[in-house]
Amino acid sequence: MSISLSSLILLPIWINMAQIQQGGPDEKEKTTALKDLLSRIDLDELMKKDEPPLDFPDTLEGFEYAFNEKGQLRHIKTGEPFVFNYREDLHRWNQKRYEALGEIITKYVYELLEKDCNLKKISIPEGYGVIVLNPNENYIEVEKPKIHVQSSSDSSDEPAEKRERKDKVSKETKKRRDFYEKYRNPQREKEMMQLYIRENGSPEEHAIYVWDHFIAQAAAENVFFVAHSYGGLAFVELMIQREADVKNKVTAVALTDSVHNVWHQEAGKTIREWMRENCCNWVSSSEPLDTSVESMLPDCPRVSAGTDRHELTSWKSFPSIFKFFTEASEAKISSLKPAVTRRSHRIKHEEL
Repeated sequence: MSISLSSLILLPIWINMAQIQQGGPDEKEKTTALKDLLSRIDLDELMKKDEPPLDFPDTLEGFEYAFNEKGQLRHIKTGEPFVFNYREDLHRWNQKRYEALGEIITKYVYELLEKDCNLKKISIPEGYGVIVLNPNENYIEVEKPKIHVQSSSDSSDEPAEKRERKDKVSKETKKRRDFYEKYRNPQREKEMMQLYIRENGSPEEHAIYVWDHFIAQAAAENVFFVAHSYGGLAFVELMIQREADVKNKVTAVALTDSVHNVWHQEAGKTIREWMRENCCNWVSSSEPLDTSVESMLPDCPRVSAGTDRHELTSWKSFPSIFKFFTEASEAKISSLKPAVTRRSHRIKHEEL
C-alpha cells in the first residue's frame, strides 16, 4: 500500500510529540521546538512537491476522449468511460484534471444545443422563442477579498516590545490555523465567496423570474413545461405564486421524476385540481413506459418512464410526453369551438 508524502512526514512528528510530553520540564523546550517546526511546514508546497504541473489540454482530443454515437464519453484508445483516479495518490491533481475536462464538456454541450437544436445562447434578460431554463445556476464564485485588520494594540499605550510580542503570537496563531485548515481541506487553494444572481438566487426564484420577464409576455398561445426532478418543485412554487396566470397560459405540464410535494409546499385545492387535469409525472420505474404508478399524493397522475434510472426519465419518456402535449393542444382547440345546439339550428332555420 502506498503512503502519501504528507503521512510519512507528519506521523513521526506526532508520535515524538506524544513521547516528549510524557517527559519532565526539560523536555518542554523540545516540544516547543517541534511545534514551531510543525507550524513552519507549508502543506501546499509539501503536496505539490511530486505533483505534475496543472497544465491540461483544452480540447476533448487532447484528453484523448470523445463522445460515441450514443452520446457517451469514452476514451479514444481504450473505449473505457472516464476514470477519475488517473494518477494514484494525487487526488488534488485528479480533481483539477476532472474540472478542466468538465469545462470542455460544458462548452461542447452548449455547441450541440446551438448547432443540432437550433437554440441560441443568450444571457438574461434578453428574449427567447424557445426557453431552456437553468435553475441550477444561482450564483457565481469569486475569490474572497483579503481584509487586513489593523491590530488594536497599535493605538494603545503598550510598550513597543510588548506590542511586537503580541503581534508575533497573533501571526503564529494564524499561521498554525491556516496550516491545519490546509491539512483538513488541501483542495481549497483560495478563500471563495458566493455572489448570488439578483432575483435568481434559487431555482424557485429563477422560474418566477423567467416566467415574469419572458413566458408571461410571449405571444405563444400554447405553453408547455417539461420539468425534471427539482424542476417539478420549482414549477409548483411558480403555480402557487402565479396561479391565475399559469392556468391561463399553460396548456400542459410534463414532470419527470419530480420531487415536488403539494402538501409540504402548501399548494391549494384549486392548484391540485388543475394539476390532476393538466399534468403528468413520468417517474423512475422498472415497469413498461406509461404504466400507471400508484401515488399517495392527490396531485397529478404518475406513470412509468420506462427506466429505473432517475437521470434517464426525461429522455426515455419523450415519445409519450410529446403525444401528451399534442392531445392536450387538440383538446384545448376543441374546447374553444362554439357548441352547436338545437336552438342554434332552429334559429338558422327560421332565418332561412
